[in-house]
Amino acid sequence: MKNIKYIIIGIFAFATQFIFSQKKDENIGSEVVNIVKPYTPTISDAFKVKETPVLDDDDNAKKEVIQYNIFSFPVASTFTPNKGKAAGVDKQEREKLYKNYATLGFGNYGTANAELFITENINKNSYVGGMIRHLSSQGGIDGVVLDDKFYNTSLDVTYGVRERDMNWNVDLGVKNQIFNWYGLPTSTIFFDETTINAIDAKQTYNTIALGSKMSTKDGLFSEGSLLFKRFSDGFGSGENRFNIKPAFDIDVMDQKINADFLVDYVGGSFERQYEADEELKYSNVIFGTKPSILYQQDDLSVQIGAGIFYTTGKFNGTSDSKLFVYPNVKASYRIVGDLLIGYAGAEGGLNQNSYADFVDQNPFVSPTMFVAPTDNKYDIYVGLKGKLANVVAFNVRGSYNNEDNKALFVSNEFNTMYANTEGYAFGNSFGVVYDNVKTMSIFGELKADFSKSTTFGISGTYNNFSSDTQAEAWNLPQLKIASTLDIDITEKWYAGASIFFVGERKDRITVQDDLLVNPGTFSTQEVTLDSFFDLNAHLGYKYNKRLTAFLKGNNLANQQYNRWANFPVQGIQVLLGANYKFDF
Repeated sequence: MKNIKYIIIGIFAFATQFIFSQKKDENIGSEVVNIVKPYTPTISDAFKVKETPVLDDDDNAKKEVIQYNIFSFPVASTFTPNKGKAAGVDKQEREKLYKNYATLGFGNYGTANAELFITENINKNSYVGGMIRHLSSQGGIDGVVLDDKFYNTSLDVTYGVRERDMNWNVDLGVKNQIFNWYGLPTSTIFFDETTINAIDAKQTYNTIALGSKMSTKDGLFSEGSLLFKRFSDGFGSGENRFNIKPAFDIDVMDQKINADFLVDYVGGSFERQYEADEELKYSNVIFGTKPSILYQQDDLSVQIGAGIFYTTGKFNGTSDSKLFVYPNVKASYRIVGDLLIGYAGAEGGLNQNSYADFVDQNPFVSPTMFVAPTDNKYDIYVGLKGKLANVVAFNVRGSYNNEDNKALFVSNEFNTMYANTEGYAFGNSFGVVYDNVKTMSIFGELKADFSKSTTFGISGTYNNFSSDTQAEAWNLPQLKIASTLDIDITEKWYAGASIFFVGERKDRITVQDDLLVNPGTFSTQEVTLDSFFDLNAHLGYKYNKRLTAFLKGNNLANQQYNRWANFPVQGIQVLLGANYKFDF
């Protein structure tokens, strides 16, 4: 068929050429043509292709696998690129850190505040340091008829060694404190001028402490501390305290076992009791251990253990010994990485009380107290902590605490039958009573670092107390709130503020039945101390790298609240001072 197509095309082309090669009205002349035989094609001249044609098509050919190898060889070049230059960065000058500083400030109420801190490296691994602190006020609280000045002076010296496998230090501290029992209850008891002038309300406390701490990086022994403290006052009272607390870490079958040990002794005496002129002696020794095993897997961490304590105590010749067992279980789980962590636990322990500890909490106690340890049976808690944003962290916890023999401060009774004429025996001091107290608490906290120059924090605790024998959990507030704010205004100026709110407390005071009848009759009465808030602020100016001036204000709301019954605090307090940093 293909050949026929070519034949037809050829005939058509020949005929066309023949037709158009003629010219009209042209005489071509005569010529003799001899025809031998005309070509007469027949059908038999056309035939079918009997063979399948062979197609030379690349698509049907088998593809060969071709491997390419690049033969590289160095090419000489005279091109030299220009060296790159790093972009300029504004470097901040590294802040100079000084080892030593001195602070001095003065304010109203005759307030003086001074601090001096000095430290020096003896060699590559050892150092020595010391600090002197002084805070005093000449008093002047409105409505107070007794002297209300106070002094607090302390000296601390330390020597330490830092090595690759072990760190240790030795500390020596000396402190002198002067307070006055100025909280005379003139609104509920009548005191004539002669009686008031005869009251010597001064009390002096002296402390000498020697201690040491040690920690290691390898081995069974991990850390430990040792402390001896001698505490005395201006009324012949004296107390000795000695404790040692070693801790050990043991790895067994990929599990970490921690074992804390404790030996805690406290013993002392008071020259008289509050109601009678008889000596009061006490001593308590606590032996304890709290072994635990730590289990960790993925986001779960669990510490399981128990506390075993044995105590033997004496009070005016009467001795008593007991054995206590406490839970020691803690667990935490990362719910969403570091953003949300749940935790829970049940812990307990035997807590040693001491005369020195009571004075730290309330310096207006009388030197006539019975001192005994507190049995904290268990403290069960559960909580959540984490981050609400990159700059905001939170912590929420609920707990139930069961304490036997918990120490509660309560106002001492005024009674002319006691024949006690010391400066603390006019209803102007506090004693300690013990009771079994159960506490349900809810705690919440927020901390925010809005920037490098602004930080904010707020926390609050709500407590619900339940006591067995006492009518109330004396002088324990149900609600406590605290908030702080610190701002770096410029490179030179900084400021901050803090506010503290303490809810109502209960106390038991002595009331004269008729103020016009003297000598009168007296009775005890339960009172409610009003809640209060204390607003404080500070402002500072950095004159240079060494010298900084500051202005501090306390109780800026000028609230004449009572921290303890019949003990009002100072009004607005302003302190102006400076801080100087230096090196030798």
